[in-house]
Amino acid sequence: SVSLWHSGVGEGFNRGAQEFGVSAGAGVGMPIFGSRGHHHWAVGEARYGYMLSDVLGERTWHRGNWELLGEVFGGMQFHPNSAYIVGGGPQLRYDFATGHRWVPFVDMGMGLSATDIRNGDLSTTFEFNLQLGGGAHYFFRDNLAFTIEYRFIHVSNAGIEDPNQGLNSSTGFIGISWFF
Repeated sequence: SVSLWHSGVGEGFNRGAQEFGVSAGAGVGMPIFGSRGHHHWAVGEARYGYMLSDVLGERTWHRGNWELLGEVFGGMQFHPNSAYIVGGGPQLRYDFATGHRWVPFVDMGMGLSATDIRNGDLSTTFEFNLQLGGGAHYFFRDNLAFTIEYRFIHVSNAGIEDPNQGLNSSTGFIGISWFF
């Protein structure tokens, strides 16, 4: 069994520490990067993470750990009409070692999605998703954290079929994360 913390809560994770989390949120569609529509949605996610490294960058502002996560998500577009979206994929996250119970992070990922969102921006059920975001865990117990996160999410079929304007969303999540 791997010990979770390098030397105490917020001091960085030990390599091999793991995370399981669930979150829910809502996204506001943004007509940017070619997308024409405001696609607003509600979405939930589950994720599993594994710490790839021991604490890196000792005595620097960017001290922390690399984490590899697998994520599945699903939700419903509620504007301009009702439609589903499901998907998943890997994410790479950097967890900062701050020395206190707030542990911020940045992450990025990509994966596959399925959706019936159309409205002139998407044309196929099969889509790709790209994600870039950041957030923070607040550890109210040594192994249990409240998690807040912002993500920019782009959905597109990479030109497989037209139209392919893409969907862009500014999405916020709140959830709980268990570390072991």
